[in-house]
Amino acid sequence: MRKLKYYVATSLDGFIAHEDGSFDGFLFEGEQVGDYLDSLKNFDIVLMGRKTYEVGLKEGKTNPYPMMKSYVFSRSIQESPDENVEIVSENIIELVTSLKQETGQDIYLCGGANLATTLFDENLIDEVIIKLNPFLMGSGIPLFSGKIQQTALELFNSKIYENGVVFLYYQVKTQEYSPLRSR
Repeated sequence: MRKLKYYVATSLDGFIAHEDGSFDGFLFEGEQVGDYLDSLKNFDIVLMGRKTYEVGLKEGKTNPYPMMKSYVFSRSIQESPDENVEIVSENIIELVTSLKQETGQDIYLCGGANLATTLFDENLIDEVIIKLNPFLMGSGIPLFSGKIQQTALELFNSKIYENGVVFLYYQVKTQEYSPLRSR
């Protein structure tokens, strides 16, 4: 069974983009970029929300991950400008559940706070991988939109880069989190 991994860059204060969708402040140079690009070889499907997809679309990138099957979740985009990018507007949970049960590599959830919240609420996210960037954004689009259930995560790997970027690899614990259970 495939794992769904929410693999996303955040500011130190937990924002994945500015309110307008821009992401200045994130570091796009350094050793971490190569490690991130190498890690993409572990995925053969990418999921993204409309706003995440539109960031690349504004720069003319109709398929930002051509090495993977791409699904964009949107109620407003009716058809894809790229034949290799599938637009999904209904039955999101059913599709992602089905994709996870297929054989293949892991599934990359690259963004969309709304999409991440929906999938997290349905217990479909297996890992949360944070590319923590050394700056405070102040406001913007948070890691998750709205409220999510308090959930225990288990750190299974981390890496600190010289430029201050930190990669944190967490597995979502399957049992419901309770502070009383850990005593």
